[in-house]
Amino acid sequence: MSSEITISFEKSVEAPTLLTIGSRKSRLAMIQTHMVIDALKHHYPKCEFVVKNIDTTGDNILDRPLAKIGEKALFTRELEEELLKGTIDIIVHSLKDMPTTLPDRCCIGAIMQREDPSDSLVLREDLIHLNKTEQNMNIKYIIDDCTQHVQTFGTSSLRRIAQLRNLSQNVSIKDVRGNLNTRLDKLDNHPKYGYDCLILATAGLKRAGFNDRISLRLTDDNWYHAVSQGALGIECLADDYRMQRILHPLVNPRAVFECTSERVLMKCLEGGCSVPIGVQTEWSNNERWLLTLKAKVLSTDGKQSVQGEQTEDLDNQNVPINETFELSDFTDIRISETDNQFECRLQNSVRLGRSVAKKLIDMGVKDILKRS
Repeated sequence: MSSEITISFEKSVEAPTLLTIGSRKSRLAMIQTHMVIDALKHHYPKCEFVVKNIDTTGDNILDRPLAKIGEKALFTRELEEELLKGTIDIIVHSLKDMPTTLPDRCCIGAIMQREDPSDSLVLREDLIHLNKTEQNMNIKYIIDDCTQHVQTFGTSSLRRIAQLRNLSQNVSIKDVRGNLNTRLDKLDNHPKYGYDCLILATAGLKRAGFNDRISLRLTDDNWYHAVSQGALGIECLADDYRMQRILHPLVNPRAVFECTSERVLMKCLEGGCSVPIGVQTEWSNNERWLLTLKAKVLSTDGKQSVQGEQTEDLDNQNVPINETFELSDFTDIRISETDNQFECRLQNSVRLGRSVAKKLIDMGVKDILKRS
C-alpha cells in the first residue's frame, strides 16, 4: 500500500489554549480519551485539557442486553447534549458506538488511526492451555471440538450471537454486560457466573493492557467484526470550523475511508446495534488505492445470512458528473481542509458502501432485517 496522503492546512489555525473533552466514565473510555489528549498535545503543547466524565444510558442500564433496551445512541446521547449546550468542546467515542445519523449540528471531525478491528476470543484463565496446544485452533474448532472445556460463550452483541448460532445452533450463549474489567472478572469466576470464554473487541483489550488475555483473534473468513470497530471518532459541532481544523492533524485517511464505507453500508441497510451486521475491509497490496468491503447480515437466530463484497478503486474519477453529496451522505463525517484527491477517495468510499448494500438488498437482505 502506498504511504498515507498528507492533509495540510491552507493556512495555520490558531492554537487552542483550553479544550474541554467529554468522555464516558469507564476505564477504557478514559484510556481512549487520554490517547486523544496525547495526540493533541503533540500538536498543541501549550494547550490545557479538561476531561468531563458523563454517564450514558448504556452505562447505567446493565440488567439487560443492549438490543432489548429499545433506544438508539445508548452511549452517545448524553454526551452530545453537553456538546450542544456548549459545556464541552469535543467528545471522544468508540466510533462503533456512534449512530450513522448524528443530531443536527453535530459531526465527526476526525477519525484517528484504526486499531485492529477484529473480535477476539478470551478463554477463562484455567483454559488458556487450549490455545497453546492446538496450533490450528479457530472459532469453529472451539465450538465443535472443545465442548468438554468450552460450553458457554459470553457476549451481549447480537452480531456475535448470530454468528455463533450460524456456526452451531447448539452453542450455549450467556449475556454479559459491564465494563471490560468487570467482564473479565466474571469470566474468571466460573463457579459464580458460568462463563467459559468471552468474545470481545481486540482493540479494547489491547488499549486496556489485556493483550495477554487474547486466546484467539477471529480473523478467518466466516467471522465479521462490527462497523467501525477499532476506530476512535472525535465529535464536534458541525458549524465549529475552527475546531474541525484543530482536530485535523489527528485524521488518518485510511481509517476515514474504511469507516465511511462501512457506516454508509449500515445506513443504507438501516442497521444498528439491534441488527446483526458484520463487515471486513482490506486494502490491496499494490500501489493503488483499492479498498475491498465485505459484509454479512444474519438473522438473529443465525439460521439465515447473506453476504457480499466489492472492491473499489478510490482514485477512480469516472463517476457521474452531476452527482452531489451532502454531509448526511458521509454519515456526518466532516474532514476539514481536504484536497481534491482526498474528496475523490472519500466519495468513492461512499459509493463502495452503497454498492455492497445494494448487492445485499438484491439478495433479499431486507427480509432478514424485517425479522430481526
